[in-house]
Amino acid sequence: MSLSFANGIAVQSRARALMPLCIGVGTYLFFLFLGNTLLQDSDSFWQIRIGQWILDHGAMPYTDFYSFTRTGQPWISTSWLSQVLFAFSYTQFDWAGPVILTALGMAASTAILARLLDAHLEMPRSILFAMLALLLSLHHILARPHILALPVMVAWVGLLMAAADRRRAPSFAMLPLMALWANLHGGFVLGLALIGPISLEAVEHAEKGQRLRLFARWVLFGVAAMIASCCTPYGWRTLLGATNILNLGELLKVILEWMPPDFSSFSAFEGALLGLIALGYYRGLVLSAPRIFLILFFTWGALTHVRSIEAFAFLVPLVLAKPLGEMFSRPPADAAGSDRWPARYVTVTGALMILAAGWTSTAIYMGHHRFTFTMTQTPVAAVDLLEQRKAQRIFNAYQFGGYLIARGIPVFADGRAELYGEKFVMDFFKATEGKKPELLPRLLDQYKIDATLLVADAPGPQILDHLKGWKRIYADDIAVIHVRDTDGAAASK
Repeated sequence: MSLSFANGIAVQSRARALMPLCIGVGTYLFFLFLGNTLLQDSDSFWQIRIGQWILDHGAMPYTDFYSFTRTGQPWISTSWLSQVLFAFSYTQFDWAGPVILTALGMAASTAILARLLDAHLEMPRSILFAMLALLLSLHHILARPHILALPVMVAWVGLLMAAADRRRAPSFAMLPLMALWANLHGGFVLGLALIGPISLEAVEHAEKGQRLRLFARWVLFGVAAMIASCCTPYGWRTLLGATNILNLGELLKVILEWMPPDFSSFSAFEGALLGLIALGYYRGLVLSAPRIFLILFFTWGALTHVRSIEAFAFLVPLVLAKPLGEMFSRPPADAAGSDRWPARYVTVTGALMILAAGWTSTAIYMGHHRFTFTMTQTPVAAVDLLEQRKAQRIFNAYQFGGYLIARGIPVFADGRAELYGEKFVMDFFKATEGKKPELLPRLLDQYKIDATLLVADAPGPQILDHLKGWKRIYADDIAVIHVRDTDGAAASK
């Protein structure tokens, strides 16, 4: 091997070591500079409020105390750790805190994905898959707990696939990842569900005499992972709370992030599906039955719920990594050269310089930029008026629930759909969206509503305009307020 060729391999090895960090810092800066786009979901308000309550009381919520329709009803927070992190960051840095946390979550996700793919693919292909995953997930990247859990999900599935590729059982050292995931977000049930099909990949390719023993070790790991998922303040109730959202039936069809994707116009997800099919045909990609099942499962999830597209985006590449790596050759890594002290010194120095550049960019940007929440989710003037009128029972639009909770006002409904139940929220949507307008006066009387706060361009305000006993007192581009028309009711008598 010539000296120049050896030096070239050493440089490639150092670049490969720094590549995930570069991708992560680049992703972080991208979302930092577009930080206001992360503040577009009012659920962020009540997530932060719950985190603040946990910090203030040093306890966990077990019942609802934010609504007047479900006060005292059993409710647990399956994302308590994320909520605490968001609340602490908000207290320290205002909205810049949640933006930075969200950007860091996405940075860690792309960096981990690139690092895991690097075991099988060349650097450009790893970067391509990481960027494609980022592109597909853009619609659901918000300052909410699922983003903080995303890097844990990628690491968990990547390590499971790595164990299957080696025809071994996962290390029990992975279990703290599951415990962390269970405290960050209820999506940890996906990680538990994937142990089974991934174990079949390991068992299928193991030697015949080792298959039963290997399968038993995977089963033991699965049991241990389920126990680890209960290592939360709520114990085994975490599992129950995490699955409640899946039992909402028809309601999942009206909540935007739980809807199926819309293919009426071309989207990045549609392009990814077509590209996946084209890759299989063009390269003659042959997969094992468990890998086919995993890809079909992730695809089904993404076709069923928009919020599952990021799981498709980040996890399908991990399933395809080894088969693709076997199709495409890559230059050998100079492991010995990269372990020498000068090489390690250069790599560490480069990593520190990249991190310093990211920190400096953050400090400079935050010095002259203030992050603000989207106005469509924050009816400030309307709520100010309601407070002046001392309204007690407000029939609020679903998307205003989080903001009202942040203002300390009891809500009719908010984003915690699992608390209110399918029938309650469906009746609410049907009444305010004009599908069953006759439900609206019934709900207003049943819950003794004295004021309504609805979206300006929704059918609800128009229905109330023609509803006897109610009058419009305020309207702007965001919200409309109606109150009971006591003067008109008295005059009619």
